[in-house]
Amino acid sequence: MKHLLIARHAKSSWDDFTIDDHERPILEKGRRKSIRVAAELKSRGIIPDMIISSTAVRAKETALLLARELEIPEDKVVFNKHLYHAYDDEVLAELFALDDSVNTVMIVGHNPTLTDVVNHFSNKPIDNLPTSAVASVTFKTDSWEKTGNCKFKFNFIVKA
Repeated sequence: MKHLLIARHAKSSWDDFTIDDHERPILEKGRRKSIRVAAELKSRGIIPDMIISSTAVRAKETALLLARELEIPEDKVVFNKHLYHAYDDEVLAELFALDDSVNTVMIVGHNPTLTDVVNHFSNKPIDNLPTSAVASVTFKTDSWEKTGNCKFKFNFIVKA
């Protein structure tokens, strides 16, 4: 069984328009919401083996915050520049390339891509994966490479 967690970055600041989009930090409100979402995942016993995050500051800060709250070592957090402006098929390609020793992975990134990824697996399409939200999908396979052609279950979305 493989488990995918799709996490949108925490709410970021739009106060300073001189800051490049890639460099925008998260807001305190976003931090609090991400901490609540992490607590909910922890209460369900869901702890990723690794986190793969976009390199945008807001995604990196969210990934490191979630790792701290879920007690995941920082060396299990990987930053991938391709996730910054990725399409849903590029996110899925990252999954197919994962080592099978990883059973649960969290992807931290951006909309509209992550909403598209959620809708790829959900019977009930959503309009928007909110900031700090995490969606859960499980796959009936022991190989990430086979997740594109196996039975899967959309489990839930945790929102703060």
